[in-house]
Amino acid sequence: MQFASQILSNVEIARDYWRIRLTAPREFAAATPGQFVMVRIGGGLDPLLRRPLAVFDLGTDETGGVAQVWFEMLYKVVGKGTAMLSTMRAGSAVDILGPLGTGFDMGGDDEEKLLVGGGIGLAPLYLLATELVRRKSPVHLFAGGRTRDDLLCLTDFERLSVKCHCATEDGSYGAKGFVTVALNRHLDALAGKATLYACGPDGMLHALAKIAAERKLPCQVSLEGYMACGVGACLGCVATGKNHSPQTPDYRCVCTEGPVFEASELQWGA
Repeated sequence: MQFASQILSNVEIARDYWRIRLTAPREFAAATPGQFVMVRIGGGLDPLLRRPLAVFDLGTDETGGVAQVWFEMLYKVVGKGTAMLSTMRAGSAVDILGPLGTGFDMGGDDEEKLLVGGGIGLAPLYLLATELVRRKSPVHLFAGGRTRDDLLCLTDFERLSVKCHCATEDGSYGAKGFVTVALNRHLDALAGKATLYACGPDGMLHALAKIAAERKLPCQVSLEGYMACGVGACLGCVATGKNHSPQTPDYRCVCTEGPVFEASELQWGA
């Protein structure tokens, strides 16, 4: 659905990272973890395209006896559109299309849920963690980044009683190095079943897909595709499926078939 949304708050939470809260119609409360929205910034043709942003959190406030649905997103200022969005204050209006896409499969409740992400890759994992905790699944977050600034909203995860394992490449917070080291250490000690859930750069997702395949674990990845329309019309955000070859092309549309895929269903290259 498409709707006019009002900004409730828009604050910088780390260098170049922002957290925004907006109003939504009642139907938006049915959004599921892993879904996203397409945001139109400004009323003109520049920027021309909407920006895809994952739903970070979702809730309802009672004001004067009237229920108001709200949702939050995380974004990083990297270009003109997000720079414009960072200048908008409470009361400003933006045009929203969503919720869109296919979200995470919650899986069984009798296993550990291991969430892996960093930077904006943490955005779709918080609503997922909220739902998994509600189902009483044990949840671990493995958060990685180049610096401490890339580890967003850890306090929010900790309030859910999620166990957080952190790593930074420069050693500014948590262990020094890649977060996959901490993940492998945890998996080595794991006694029961587990499912991996991840969002982040392609290199990290590729590494996780390899870990999951070697350990025979289910692994769901949320892809950060470059989207123009968000509804499968332009086919600009396709990912390569596992059966792809020059003779039998196999492409998956990230905005409609995803953004969440089982890692084993994709082709990750060498």
